[in-house]
Amino acid sequence: MKLILSRAARDYLESLPSKPFRQIVTAIFRLLSEPYPHDAKHFKGYPYFRIDVGEFRVVYEVKNEEVRILIIGKRNDDEVYRLLKRH
Repeated sequence: MKLILSRAARDYLESLPSKPFRQIVTAIFRLLSEPYPHDAKHFKGYPYFRIDVGEFRVVYEVKNEEVRILIIGKRNDDEVYRLLKRH
């Protein structure tokens, strides 16, 4: 599996303090060995999945042996869903 981060996801990660950064990066790397963990949820109407990491949400897709991280954001923030509609 190959990992691809969108520019938005990369920028968001870079803006985080070290503790949530490490938690999210660890969860993202886990997706490479288990792309559909038991807590992953499918977005209806989209080919995307999401996982929750603490207070953050990671939106991703798995396609052609690639895990593409599209969006990372706060779980209770509607901005994640607005960004999702742009993809």
